[in-house]
Amino acid sequence: MAIRPARTSTPPGRGHHPARGFFTLAAAALLASQAVPASAQEGYRLPPAEIVQMLDAPRTPGVTLSPDREWMILSHSRNMPDLMDLSEPMMGLAGRRINPRVHGAFGPALTERFVIRAVEGGTERTVALPSGGGWSSPSFAPDGSRFFFTRTTDQGIEGWIASPESSEARVLVRAKLNGARGTPCSWMPDSEHLLCHRVPSTLGAVPEAPRIPSGPAMQETSGETGIIRTYQDLLSTPHDERLYEYFMTSQPVLVNAATGAEQPLGPAGIYAEVAPSPSGEFFLTTRRVQPWSYLLPESAFPQESEIRNRTGAVVRQLASTPLADNLPAGAVQPGPRSYDWLTGQPNTLMWIEALDGGDPRTTAPHRDRVMTLAGPFTGEGSELLKTEFRFGGLSVGERGLALLGETDRPTRTVRTWKINLNTPGGAPELLSERNSEDRYSDPGTPVMTRNNNGEFVIAQSGDWIFMAGQGASSEGDRPFLVRHNLRNGNREVLFQSPGDAYETMVAMLDDEGRRILTRHETVNEPPNYFIRDLRRNQRTAVTTFQDPAPQFAGVRKEFVTYERSDGVQLSATLYLPADYREGERRPAVVWAYPREFSNPEVAGQISGSPNRFTRPGGSSHLFYLTQGYVVFDDATIPIVGGDEANDSYVEQLVASAQAAVDKLVALGVADRDRIGVGGHSYGAFMTANLLAHSDLFRAGVARSGAYNRTLTPFGFQNERRTFWEAEDVYAAMSPFYHADKVDEPVLFIHGMNDNNSGTFPIQSERMYHAVKGLGGTARLVMLPFESHGYAARESVLHALAEMVEWMDRHVKNAPPRPVTEDR
Repeated sequence: MAIRPARTSTPPGRGHHPARGFFTLAAAALLASQAVPASAQEGYRLPPAEIVQMLDAPRTPGVTLSPDREWMILSHSRNMPDLMDLSEPMMGLAGRRINPRVHGAFGPALTERFVIRAVEGGTERTVALPSGGGWSSPSFAPDGSRFFFTRTTDQGIEGWIASPESSEARVLVRAKLNGARGTPCSWMPDSEHLLCHRVPSTLGAVPEAPRIPSGPAMQETSGETGIIRTYQDLLSTPHDERLYEYFMTSQPVLVNAATGAEQPLGPAGIYAEVAPSPSGEFFLTTRRVQPWSYLLPESAFPQESEIRNRTGAVVRQLASTPLADNLPAGAVQPGPRSYDWLTGQPNTLMWIEALDGGDPRTTAPHRDRVMTLAGPFTGEGSELLKTEFRFGGLSVGERGLALLGETDRPTRTVRTWKINLNTPGGAPELLSERNSEDRYSDPGTPVMTRNNNGEFVIAQSGDWIFMAGQGASSEGDRPFLVRHNLRNGNREVLFQSPGDAYETMVAMLDDEGRRILTRHETVNEPPNYFIRDLRRNQRTAVTTFQDPAPQFAGVRKEFVTYERSDGVQLSATLYLPADYREGERRPAVVWAYPREFSNPEVAGQISGSPNRFTRPGGSSHLFYLTQGYVVFDDATIPIVGGDEANDSYVEQLVASAQAAVDKLVALGVADRDRIGVGGHSYGAFMTANLLAHSDLFRAGVARSGAYNRTLTPFGFQNERRTFWEAEDVYAAMSPFYHADKVDEPVLFIHGMNDNNSGTFPIQSERMYHAVKGLGGTARLVMLPFESHGYAARESVLHALAEMVEWMDRHVKNAPPRPVTEDR
């Protein structure tokens, strides 16, 4: 199959800024009516009944384990929100989405009840709560004696507390907590207090938009270069600035978990972080300060970092970080960054300083250095060590043990070093080094446990630490638990998932790793929790969750490997419908998402497991199986070549798709004339490109994609070059530039409130207009209130109805194509 020739690039068009602020149902209906011709307005539709039944089946509860590993909380939730939930008011401010009615993050809380049970058996108890839902996930105190959660009401967000040994719960903090800035409360190290963010009592009414602005919205550049990515929900007017300040301002308070008494902690402000030291005596505070940016989200805003005591008084000014609007691609802020408390020390501060000015293009023997400063926080601090590559994290264990990671993006190298915190400047010991994309050689990550202060520390037994990982291999993932001897380097496998199941460790139940809690599933058995006694090789069931959708039982699933024309190894999961009979050639759907790799060896590695229990939810493409389709899921589409991989993006894309189609036909399960393709986000981008540059597929489904890369000119995915550095690459990769060659039917679906970077709703609208204007066959479905993924029951069901009907019409029931020389 020949690849269609690339089109000569044309000048990019200008961008579009979506409307912001309150989004009403009437406005959504108006926009929806403008999205497609009037004849196409049919209202919300339902997919086939069996799909509706599966989606409405009870949801498997979530599980929260206590720090002492004695209790489990089962969180029972609604399956999906409805459009009424998503029609709540929404403001997009500095990269956040806020529900101004409740002073919280936008999005419904679906949890309706909690059930408590002991890990080691015993009866289940339902926590006595008011009806109506609105509950958050529970959070245990460090000592496991009680747990905290919030409830969103019409009056705002309030805090509740309960004990795992009782079914009683009570209100601890009356509304209003400030949930707009993130999680409103967290436990203090003493398990006796919570650190909460309240809406200041002096805040007043929400600022009203002026009828006539005080002046134009203005921005000015300083003449310095800087990468500006494409973000959603940014500030754009002086009124947006006032709203951001109003909703992000909070008053930190310490709340007594027994009495509810509150103690203010410093002044109200726009806090990015308020973190207690391990002793609870001091607080690391980071406040966001002006000037605000109309180009970047709040994470790039200027910041002031300080240490405060329990009265809120400033003990030490740390750093003033400027607006991060002039950083090269892949750069970090010059100067001190990433302040944190050093685990295991009562009051020691840790931070990172770039030794290359933060610019990865600078040649330097060391990229970073790790600094520490102990209380009372005088002096300039001490250097713990330097890193050749960029600092990648620090995990702390016993007796001064720490494991430090460093990463180098150009070479994709990741290293883990063993260091001794008691001997600053001492020589580190290399524990592992590998390509970050090489899953097969991943030694795992340290198993963490919580100390008495609630800090996460490395689980350690004498000279042994414990490592857990996915166990990727050519047969699929087989999760493992090993112990590693720090003195002699010996490794001992304590547990590995059996070859006919998928079982992963959730927690160690003793300090030696001999009893563990696991999550076990097979193709036919839903996930459940078990206690494994590794010495006795015994397994005891903890939960007995049932199959939520038995209608899907009987579907066959297997890993398939095959080869691309250039020798790169590929893989996919083949799903066959429950009523499939050997020798049948069924209509098929290939669903995929391209990924970049540095070399062909790692690109060909298999990910996932053939033993996972599969029951689709949401708008999953696996529902095609209920309609008689074969599904070739997660067909690997590797784009190999490191930072220049996209130079041959189209060629590699088509070659991978050709290999997938050839494999389906060679297996005897699919008819070459009845294969469709689909994908979400970057997979939608892939879909449009495949329809433009090949004739492999009869039709496509492209959900929430970006199709014109000139609208993301400062890079996308792993592409670090700007449009002006690689104009031909951007043009060749943009299906919008090649819309005249899209001669197979394509269904575009997009959420009208998409908040994902780069995938503005206008991307689908303009691509649809291009295909339509050039005589192609296309349909555009714009879902009111929906973001990058689709949440509301009405939206999910409608999207599935569209997906099924489109493939039925253009793939399952398509007439044979005329034979051509290429075919």
